[in-house]
Amino acid sequence: MNHPTVTAGLNYLQPSALRPFSYTFQPPPGTPWEGGSYELRPMPISDARAAAMPTDIEREGFVLRDAPTAVADFLDDAEVTAVYHREVAELALQVTGGARAYVFDHLVRRREADRAALSFGRRAGDGKAAANGRIHNDYTEESGRRRLAMVLTDPGEAAAVRRYCIVNVWRSIKGPVLDTPLAVCDARSVMAKDLVSAEVRYPRRTGEIYLATHSPSHRWSYFSAMDRHEALVFKQYDSQLGGVSRYTPHAAFDHPDAPADAPLRESIEARCLVVFE
Repeated sequence: MNHPTVTAGLNYLQPSALRPFSYTFQPPPGTPWEGGSYELRPMPISDARAAAMPTDIEREGFVLRDAPTAVADFLDDAEVTAVYHREVAELALQVTGGARAYVFDHLVRRREADRAALSFGRRAGDGKAAANGRIHNDYTEESGRRRLAMVLTDPGEAAAVRRYCIVNVWRSIKGPVLDTPLAVCDARSVMAKDLVSAEVRYPRRTGEIYLATHSPSHRWSYFSAMDRHEALVFKQYDSQLGGVSRYTPHAAFDHPDAPADAPLRESIEARCLVVFE
């Protein structure tokens, strides 16, 4: 597990004229859980712990911080909302330099016991979402713009915002992640033509994310053996059009050197809107 760079399969969308989609709930009879075809591409993934210089949220789009948490049980939604959301907001402000932060959701993921092929993170029988192996970015240009009014429901307050961004804060909730780490793509290596908007269908609304088609120019990284006291913060949208990172595609991957008895990954991700003044 000491290799600074590994080669592993990453799940890219195959180019198609059809709009991809996925369901977060049981789809109507006769409708598949997801639409779109994917291809597993071997890609070099560097261990960012071995990088010559630390990454930067505004350059590569991601950064790792030592951020111990006071949360005792991440499966307790009430504790996560009361304690972890405040911790995430404080961390997001430290990393971005923003003025205000609003955590608006969180999701616990658990790797399937049978280590099934990674897919889009469909919920297993225990109700927990699986690790998501599809390369994606949580927001598109359109859904990133919409999210501001969903978080700041006062139209006057929303209209006064000049710049904001959305970050994802990801951490292990168990121990070191050895089997399915999270790979993040250097935002500077992603071109607009690589991103394809896709529907995420919820029971009461339809969201929109980006999926990614393959490019040999993509530069992938991960942080080996991420532990519970660490948090990976990465950019998912920025309303500023130039000079900063805007999208950081990411996906879980099967680490080729994971021990056969490696614990199943358990993680939490929280999304946070940060307002700059």
